[in-house]
Amino acid sequence: MKLSQIGELSLLDKIRKRFRTRARGLILGIGDDAAVVVPDGSTLVTTDMMVEGVHFDFSWTTPFQLGFKLISVNISDIYAMGGKPQFVLLNFAAHGSCTLQFFTNFFDGIEHALDTYGVSLIGGDVSASDRLMLSVTAIGSADAVVRRKGARIGDRIYVTGTLGDAACGLELLKKLNRTVDLKKGGCYGLPLRWRTAAPLMRRHLMPLARDSAAVRAHATAMIDVSDGLLIDLGRLCRESGVGARVRIPDIPLSDELKQAASVLGLSAVGLALSGGEDYELLFTASPKRKIDANCIGEIARSGIVVMDDAGRRINIAKKGYQHFAVQG
Repeated sequence: MKLSQIGELSLLDKIRKRFRTRARGLILGIGDDAAVVVPDGSTLVTTDMMVEGVHFDFSWTTPFQLGFKLISVNISDIYAMGGKPQFVLLNFAAHGSCTLQFFTNFFDGIEHALDTYGVSLIGGDVSASDRLMLSVTAIGSADAVVRRKGARIGDRIYVTGTLGDAACGLELLKKLNRTVDLKKGGCYGLPLRWRTAAPLMRRHLMPLARDSAAVRAHATAMIDVSDGLLIDLGRLCRESGVGARVRIPDIPLSDELKQAASVLGLSAVGLALSGGEDYELLFTASPKRKIDANCIGEIARSGIVVMDDAGRRINIAKKGYQHFAVQG
C-alpha cells in the first residue's frame, strides 16, 4: 500500500500509537500543537537533515538502517556538547508512491535507535515531497556544556575510538552496490571475510554515537568526527584560536580497516584523516589529566601540522565532506 492511499492523519496516528511512552521530563508528547518538556540543566538543541541522493543511497541502504542512522547523527551532537540526549522531533517528507512497508521499516529503525539511546520521540511532521527528505531535532541537557572553543596551547588531543572505518565501509558498499543484512551475514562476493567487512559497513550504515560521559569532565573542547578528522579538528582549532600537531603513528586504526584498505588499494591513514561519519569524539584535555582515550597529538599556537613517525611534517590536504563544495 502507498502512503498516498493512507493519508497524513492515519500516518500521524500510527506514529503516535507507536511512540506513546512517557519519559522523564516529558509533560505532554505527540498529539498537540507542541510538546511540553522540562529538561534537566542547560538545554541543548541540535538538528540535522538527510536528503535522498545527498546523504544516503538506497542502492546500499535499507529503510531500517536509515532510520537508525538519522537518530544517531543527531544524538552524537548532543554527546559532543557534553550532554545527555532526552527527546527528538522528526520531520518525514516522502513521495506519495512511498510504501507503507518502507514507512514501517524506517520507523522500526527509528524505534531501535530510540531504545539504544534511551530517548523519546515527542513530535514532528509528515509531508508529501518529490523526494525523501528527513530531519531530526534532538533535545538534551548538560550540567556543564563543553564547546569547540576552549582548547589551550599544550593540551593533548584525543579521539575515543578508531577512525576511517565508516569511509572504508562506504567504499565496500559502493563496490557491492546492494543492501546487506548485517545480522545474517554472507560473503556478497567481497574479497574479504565477512567478519572483516561487516564492522566497516556497519560503521557507515548504522553508526553508534559515542557517549561523552566518561570524558566530558576533563575535556576543554570537543567535537564529533562527522566530516573527517582534519576538517573537524580545524573547526575546533578555529573556534579556540589555536593550532594543532597530529602524529600519524598515534591515529587509531582498526585491523579491519587495515586489511580492507590494503585489498581495495586505499590508504588506511588517508581514510582516517579525511573519511567522515565515524561519529567518534575528538576532544582536548590538560596534559595533567589521565584520559582513557587515544592521544593523537597536542594543541599548538597555530596551523594544523601532520607528522610522520620520524617527526617530519607531511603535506596532506584537509579533505572531508563539505556541502556546496566540489567533492573529489
